[in-house]
Amino acid sequence: MELKGRKVLAFVDEDFEDLEMWYPVMRLKEAGAEVHLAGPKANTVYHGKYGVPLTTDHALDEVRSEDYIGLYIPGGWAPDKLRRYASVLQLTKEFHAAEKPIAHICHAGWVLASAKICKGYTMTSTPGIKDDLENAGAIWVDQEVVVDRNIVSGRRPPDLPAFTKTFVDVLAGYIRK
Repeated sequence: MELKGRKVLAFVDEDFEDLEMWYPVMRLKEAGAEVHLAGPKANTVYHGKYGVPLTTDHALDEVRSEDYIGLYIPGGWAPDKLRRYASVLQLTKEFHAAEKPIAHICHAGWVLASAKICKGYTMTSTPGIKDDLENAGAIWVDQEVVVDRNIVSGRRPPDLPAFTKTFVDVLAGYIRK
């Protein structure tokens, strides 16, 4: 219960990677966090790549970064949509400027690249977006999980146990500051 009473924001759009959404959300809740799901519209059902539905709590333009201790961005094809919303980019930049933990896995690095916060950070992702992250200034490595300052990155679903445990640990460390 190391995150008891703390709130974490997770971005949602159609075609999120089902495991990359649900595994971290459940683990964050097990650790005591309150996870809020924000998508283009509040109280709307969005579906993962394999059809698993979820309902958003908030619209992206309704949330405030100062209400949360961290940000989670799942992979799948959703990040390609999410990075087109000004509110997503602004929120991501705000979390980063406040040095709050930001976790992304698989294709979710696209959001950080579009928010222009990758320069000088060591990150991992699915190899498919390696060039995108490097072109955004990141130092890309092929590891299951990477922590560089406030950014936690992971490659793909088989890495979820290590990635999610690391994110929970980083959030707990942030709280203790």
